[in-house]
Amino acid sequence: MANVSGSKGQSPWWVQGDALVGFGATPRQDQGRMQANHSHLWPGVPLALGSALAFGASTPLSKLLLASLDPQLLAGLLYLGAGIGLAGVHLARAALDMPAQDAPLRRADLPWLGAVIGFGGIIGPLLLMLGLCRTPAASASLLLNLESLATMGLAWIVFRENVDRRLLLGAFAILAGAVLLSWQGHGITIDGGAVLIAGACLAWGIDNNLTRRLSAANPVLIALLKGLVAGTVNTGVALWWGAALPSAGVLGAAALVGFIGIGVSLVLYVRGLRHLGAARTGAYFSLAPFIGTLLAIMLLGEPLTLRLGVAGVLMAAGLWLHLAERHQHAHQHEALEHEHSHVHDEHHQHAHDGPVTEPHSHWHRHEPVRHAHPHYPDLHHRHRHP
Repeated sequence: MANVSGSKGQSPWWVQGDALVGFGATPRQDQGRMQANHSHLWPGVPLALGSALAFGASTPLSKLLLASLDPQLLAGLLYLGAGIGLAGVHLARAALDMPAQDAPLRRADLPWLGAVIGFGGIIGPLLLMLGLCRTPAASASLLLNLESLATMGLAWIVFRENVDRRLLLGAFAILAGAVLLSWQGHGITIDGGAVLIAGACLAWGIDNNLTRRLSAANPVLIALLKGLVAGTVNTGVALWWGAALPSAGVLGAAALVGFIGIGVSLVLYVRGLRHLGAARTGAYFSLAPFIGTLLAIMLLGEPLTLRLGVAGVLMAAGLWLHLAERHQHAHQHEALEHEHSHVHDEHHQHAHDGPVTEPHSHWHRHEPVRHAHPHYPDLHHRHRHP
């Protein structure tokens, strides 16, 4: 399918990928192996679930840190921890002279990157902090579930990702479980604070969908830049509003939680977007509150409640509906040239001049082809549906 190969420039050290190096093989040797072992669930679903696990695990740990930190200062330190930690990963890769396996960010990506950082790293957190000052905590907790709804709604309505009845039902089952977990016996108070929090969720929904446009590029660099910018802005605003810096031990703990809960989670999320699209990745990520609640029971001794059990059943049902999805039909691939990390599978059957490692990244061309197989709206399947 793809018969033009070759690199379009070498990736600089700061855009090297984070995938594992595999063993090189010719396209014909790889084709049978990949078609035999490849599942449309792999690797997108494990990546999205891993992102939810990392973020969910950070929730009870962040709750412990709130005893010593202002909420907005904590948000800033978490983002800074993500950015600094991922910068350390890049520096380590450069020192070890590890080869590039992800596509670099190009000049054409910069406007999208600026929008992602602006909506997700600056506007969203600022609106949330302003909203939390004006609305009850119980109302805010429920309103934050609007982020998943905004992500899925924008993906389906604006960006035209495919959705069927099974997927829609599964997404709302997961969302219903998340709402039930955040329910504190009070309704939503509609006031200025609620509007600001809803605006924050919309900003994050836009961020998640725009990040899909960057998902072919190096996710470590995307998360690194987002963490450094968002962390600097939020920490600066918190200090300007009078927040006090904690001890070095608390700062280090916040940075570590941020590296895992935001940095690693965001890298996995961007990789999930590459394979699943925004709506499905967002739906899987909605499991994070349930994961966080389970860890809170184990780590903080919080009680096991009927509400948690019902939420777990709803989320398990939603997860099963998503995992059981098998979207397959005859579809047309138009000619396409792009660059991203890949292995020699059914969509990448081009030749190389010599031995290569997999996965690898270079500029390559896909010729037009029509075929049928199970697929998600990944980099190669963003076609329209009737």
